[in-house]
This record gives sequence, C-alpha cells and structure tokens, in this order.
Amino acid sequence: YYRSIYFERGREMSNRIERINAEIKKQLAPIISEELSDPRIKGMISIVKVDCDSDLSVCKVYLSVLGANGEEKQVVDAIQNGQGYIKNILKKRIILRSLPELRFYLDDSITYGIKISQILSDINTKTNE
Repeated sequence: YYRSIYFERGREMSNRIERINAEIKKQLAPIISEELSDPRIKGMISIVKVDCDSDLSVCKVYLSVLGANGEEKQVVDAIQNGQGYIKNILKKRIILRSLPELRFYLDDSITYGIKISQILSDINTKTNE
C-alpha cells in the first residue's frame, strides 16, 4: 500500500517537474531572442533542453548556438551574465513560489550532428565516384 502511494507521488512530482521544464523552455525562447540586448549575443540560439532539479533549486538550460563563428562559449557566457534579468522577467511570467537558479550550458550536439552528416555525405560522394 505504501509503495503505491509513494510511487504515485513520485510520478506526480516528475510530471510537475516536466511541466515546469516545458514552461520555462517556452518562456525563455522569446526572452533570449528578443529582450536581451547584449552585443555579444549573436547567431541563432536554440534552447535544446531545460532540466530542473527535483527540489527546484537549480535549472540547467542547454543552448545550441549556430552562426556565431567560433564564439559560442562567449554567447553562452553573455546569456549567463544576464541571468538575473532573465529570472526577473520569468518571475512575472511563471507563477512559482520560488524560481530556480538558471544555469546556462553550451550544447554542441546539433553542431556535432551536422559534422557527422557532412562526413557521411563526403563518404557517400567518394563511393559514388
């Protein structure tokens, strides 16, 4: 009996965290693309994943930066510097008792996937010749 109640609460809690992750991701996209005015932020920025801890103390935001010509790390650092401003805007848009601390990380999986695609297409064209 106790296991089933605990299991249901755990699943309920994970659904709540997933909904919070989705809402933070939804609200962050326009904030980063339209409301931040740091000149270091350039290129196309995509939010790949948002992952909040179960206690909602920390929220890890994984960003993909395309078209920054090797300055992807500086773009993510600029966004991290604007974390306080971003959090204040999020507080107005998302109703939570306390908003988690935002930490931004560079996710290069999209760039890596593009490189692998190019390698595979190069191999394909060489075998066809």
